[in-house]
Amino acid sequence: MVPIASGAQLVKIDKAFRELVQLGLVEDTPYRVFGAQATGCSPVAAAFREGHDVVQPVRPSTIAKSLAIGNPADGPYVLDVVRRTGGVVADVDDVSVVSAMRLLAASAGIFGETSGGVTLAVLRSLLVSGQLDPEADTVIINSGDGLKTLDVVADMANATPIRPTLDAFIAFEASSARQPGGRGL
Repeated sequence: MVPIASGAQLVKIDKAFRELVQLGLVEDTPYRVFGAQATGCSPVAAAFREGHDVVQPVRPSTIAKSLAIGNPADGPYVLDVVRRTGGVVADVDDVSVVSAMRLLAASAGIFGETSGGVTLAVLRSLLVSGQLDPEADTVIINSGDGLKTLDVVADMANATPIRPTLDAFIAFEASSARQPGGRGL
């Protein structure tokens, strides 16, 4: 499950799989490649859903800013890879993205940015729709840290801003150490 911005990452992952097989480093077994986009910028998912080979540009409108490329250069190649491997390109709304970010943090302790939320939310959607086998080994690409998009989940983040100085950090750590469950230095 690969987040799609320009589409290059998905295309290169497929290329790497094929090269590993060609070099004899891994067994030649079937695999499926899936692409994930946010609904507010999902030109590749729309082209896939409609059976088109051409990706129509869109104006991005999503919280997943790192994926918000309305005219993805490698979109047609993504369509080729996904269709050749029997995968799917799908999209999810921003509410689902935030929900998936929270799930990833709560269940795996991983604070991923919105692109990670997109991939997990699409995975969940494809499982529900039956387009993804729940028994299959599945890899989710989470290629960004949640600190890049903290504003998206700021309401749930229990963060206390401090001045960017060593003295402020030491004072914060000292006060945390005095709190029940505090971590201290």
